[in-house]
Amino acid sequence: MKDILQELEDRRAEARMGGGERRVAAQHEKGKLTARERIELLLDEGSFEEFDMFVAHRCTDFGMQKERPYGDGVVTGWGTINGRLVYVFSQDFTVLGGSVSETHAKKICKIMDMAVQNGAPVIGINDSGGARIQEGVDSLAGYGEVFQRNITASGVVPQISVIMGPCAGGAVYSPAMTDFIFMVKDSSYMFVTGPDVVKTVTNEQVTAEELGGATTHTRKSSVADAAFENDVEALAEVRRLVDFLPSSNREKPPVRPFFDEPGRIEESLDTLVPDNPNMPYDMKELITKLADEGDFYEIQEEFAKNMITGFIRIEGQTVGVVANQPMVLAGCLDIDSSRKAARFVRFCDCFEIPLLTLVDVPGFLPGVTQEYNGVIKHGAKLLFAYGEATVPKVTVITRKAYGGAYVVMASKHLSADFNYAWPTSEIAVMGAKGATEIIHRADRGNAEKLAAHAKDYEDRFASPFVAAERGFVDEVIMPHSTRKRVARAFASLRGKKAQMPWKKHDNIPL
Repeated sequence: MKDILQELEDRRAEARMGGGERRVAAQHEKGKLTARERIELLLDEGSFEEFDMFVAHRCTDFGMQKERPYGDGVVTGWGTINGRLVYVFSQDFTVLGGSVSETHAKKICKIMDMAVQNGAPVIGINDSGGARIQEGVDSLAGYGEVFQRNITASGVVPQISVIMGPCAGGAVYSPAMTDFIFMVKDSSYMFVTGPDVVKTVTNEQVTAEELGGATTHTRKSSVADAAFENDVEALAEVRRLVDFLPSSNREKPPVRPFFDEPGRIEESLDTLVPDNPNMPYDMKELITKLADEGDFYEIQEEFAKNMITGFIRIEGQTVGVVANQPMVLAGCLDIDSSRKAARFVRFCDCFEIPLLTLVDVPGFLPGVTQEYNGVIKHGAKLLFAYGEATVPKVTVITRKAYGGAYVVMASKHLSADFNYAWPTSEIAVMGAKGATEIIHRADRGNAEKLAAHAKDYEDRFASPFVAAERGFVDEVIMPHSTRKRVARAFASLRGKKAQMPWKKHDNIPL
């Protein structure tokens, strides 16, 4: 019996060593942790239960039968984050470069199937050289099986991808279909075709970092949601994100103890909006003053900065925030900000996370580039996302709400439940100057008359009261009482039940 137990321990020790001491040392020299070290940091201490430790590939081509390491380049299993169940896989670059084989993919598929069955998030840590060339089409078939699981799990359980090394070729499409992608600066990259292929085909010279590094994907492409300095920081932020999310679409988001008065009055908000309508202010100040303990988890902070998205808690309950940022492009909607917000709204709707929308939008960004690149269709994505969302929706207009952008930003006309406005808000088709120049074309040469017309327009339309008269705004509220009013609104909506007509699925303008 002792011999058998010793053999088990020896095999376990061999599996835990991954690619061996030399390759582990090389991984550490790059500033990267090993697959198992990452899982230990991600999960609660001692909670990890591993699956398929002794699985090995079955390939016999190109002499592969001589090297059959345990685990086949990926560590899979389940554990807990702050006591809540999660499933995890972590690719091991020290074993055959973390390349994906048929059995490697089957291990990932097994835990994804279990996650959907048991209603728990899936966290994938990617660090792989791509498909295992020696296995040919079997490797590609493995990718396809993983992709199908990503699609099946979408909207059922939260899926989080953490890119901690190379992720190239077909491998990028699995993270691309997950809900959130985090990257590590200077050590992770994602691209469909690498720098060498790009140079051969287009004669463009570009480094791996420039083509698919963390900065590129957080600021330019919007593929990634955030980038962090190292593996440790990235994994700590994943733990923090999971705390905001429900385990599945069958559960409500977790409720945390809170030590912040729901009716807290914030006198400073009365002076947040400047007297000059063209002066910007920081919308993040309002978000943090509405949140429990000022805790705000921002998503895609570096991309489309004219739109803010992220999670806060109000009375301990998770709330998704979408807000225009007057500090950037005056808070205008454009292609990038519409895509960013639409995806976030749809995620929140998938997982029953209430939506708080803070509005200060002068309209859609004008320009040839925007029109040529399809601002009509991309702007419609956000309109569609808000209109189909059935979660509790509370909207606060702080200043400008002009034209079609007013309708798009969770207006009463898109089935928002509560629509509040500050006394400083201006709800109109357009600004006073532009409106009077169109309405009173005949007086264009007369500055005095135009000024008088503009003043008349402002008095009549540049206020929340016309919209309030028609019931499009439920209440004009004092800025200092915003947290109290929003908290009470969400509390009253906890039992909300809303259903859309039956359909196979919608046809959002992609």
